[in-house]
Amino acid sequence: MLKTCRHTKLLRHFLLTWLNKQGIDDALIQPYSGHESRKSLEIYSKLAITDAQQEYNEVINKFPI
Repeated sequence: MLKTCRHTKLLRHFLLTWLNKQGIDDALIQPYSGHESRKSLEIYSKLAITDAQQEYNEVINKFPI
């Protein structure tokens, strides 16, 4: 269960980072982020999509489809 939770969180962070990099307003992202404050979304603007890509690839390859 712990691995599933970690992978879910990584996938969510990847998606939210990608949305942020696409220029989607924080007000639209925030309800899906799990964070109560838009201020908490600052981490997504600091992450580069390439940084998250490797983690995403590792997670998606293990995803049980």
